Amino acid sequence: MLSSSSSAEQIIAHLQSMRSQENIAGMARFGIVTDHALGISNAELRKIARLVRRNHERALALFESGIREARLLAAYTEEPKKISADQARRYAHQFQSWEMVDGWADVLASAGHGPLLIPEFAADEREFVRRMGFSMIAWSAVHLKKDPDERFVALLPLIEEHAGDPRNFVKKAVNWALRQIGKRSAACHGPALALSERLSTSPDKTARWIGKDAVRELKGRIAMKRVGLED
Repeated sequence: MLSSSSSAEQIIAHLQSMRSQENIAGMARFGIVTDHALGISNAELRKIARLVRRNHERALALFESGIREARLLAAYTEEPKKISADQARRYAHQFQSWEMVDGWADVLASAGHGPLLIPEFAADEREFVRRMGFSMIAWSAVHLKKDPDERFVALLPLIEEHAGDPRNFVKKAVNWALRQIGKRSAACHGPALALSERLSTSPDKTARWIGKDAVRELKGRIAMKRVGLED
C-alpha cells in the first residue's frame, strides 16, 4: 500500500503494475504523447497523489524517470516553493506535449519565478516551452489573487508580440492568457479588451483569430459581470 513514506522506486513499480495497453491507445487519439506512457488516467494519478502526499525530492526523482504518469504524479506531489528557477527551467525544457505543459503550469507559476521565467519561456522558439510561458500567465491571472493587476497588464505586450505564432498549441495558450487577464478584474479588463480588439483586425490570420475569440468572451455578459462592469 502506498503512503507518504513510499519511495519514488516503489511508486514507479506500482504505476507499472497498473499499465493498460488499451488505455494507451485511447490516449493517443487525444493527442497525448504515449511513447513513455503506462495508460493510467489523471483521475487515478490524483488518487495516488493523495496517498503519497507532497515531497520535493521524490518529485524530482519521479520526473527524472521519464515516464508520463510519473512526471504527472511529480507535478501533483511537488512542493512548488522549493523549486528553484533552474529546476523550473529543467522541467519546462523537457516537455514534449500540451498535456505535460498544462499539468505543470500551475506548479511552476506557484513556485514564484513567474516574473523571471514567463518572458524567458515566451521568447523560447520551442513550441511547448513557449506554451508554458503563456499557460503560466493564464493560471497566474486566475489564482495569484494577491499579485497586483499591473503585473498582468504589463504582460499584454508579450501577448501581442507572440500573437502571430500559428502553432496550434501556442496560439491557444496565447488566447487563453489574454482572456484570463481580461477576466481578472475591471482594471485588467479594459486593456485586455483593447488589445483583443486591435488583434481582431490584424492582417495576420492567427492574431485575428486570437483577438476575435477574446473579444467575444470579454464582451460577454458572464465576463463583464465577473469583473463588476455589469449587474
